[in-house]
Amino acid sequence: MYWVTPRHLAGDDDALAERIGDTLASLGWRMWPTARHTLLYVSPDGLCGAEWILAAHPFELGGLPVAWQLSARAHADSVMPTWNAYFTTGVPYEVLVDLLMAVDAREAADVGFEGPETVLNALSARGWIRDADRPCTTAIDPGFSCSVSLEMLPPLIEDADPRPDLVGWQAWAEPVLGTPYLWCASFSASVPHDLVAAFASSLASPFPVPRRTVPESAEGRLTVVRRT
Repeated sequence: MYWVTPRHLAGDDDALAERIGDTLASLGWRMWPTARHTLLYVSPDGLCGAEWILAAHPFELGGLPVAWQLSARAHADSVMPTWNAYFTTGVPYEVLVDLLMAVDAREAADVGFEGPETVLNALSARGWIRDADRPCTTAIDPGFSCSVSLEMLPPLIEDADPRPDLVGWQAWAEPVLGTPYLWCASFSASVPHDLVAAFASSLASPFPVPRRTVPESAEGRLTVVRRT
């Protein structure tokens, strides 16, 4: 077992489904398999959902298959979620766990009052750097291998707001410039900024994470803090 930093390059240890499933079960979310061979989890109040959709292979972000989709509704019988967030394979599971804990702790996961600055402040507090050209929308890790940015939404990102040209938070890790992405995440326009800030703060955490294996593309960029 290795304990490694930085977290954003640690990968998912091939345990993304199990770790998130265990977290949701511990929070009391109900789960059942769907006809699409996915696993759907629903919060106790019926307002939030998390679905392991890798087997359905709905679409890709940055050339990587989307594995988890999170959503929140204003009412349990709402046809369309207020917002959605999508995460590919390779995303560190600790970051998703912290996001889910923040979602579960909220009384209303579909309503937000904080502005986008709260996301950038969370990253700056962890030592990330504001982009010189886009300081109000983008932050980059000190090693220039991971970005969190408020961008035009990619195709297929669903949101209850029907207006065109919406922006939402996007995050991705690229261990070496010009190489394939290690993971990508996309938040639709209506995701509350404080929830994205919880994701961002966990992503930029300096604390090491345990891994049995590390991504091959990130081996030269990871620091092994200790072995157990």
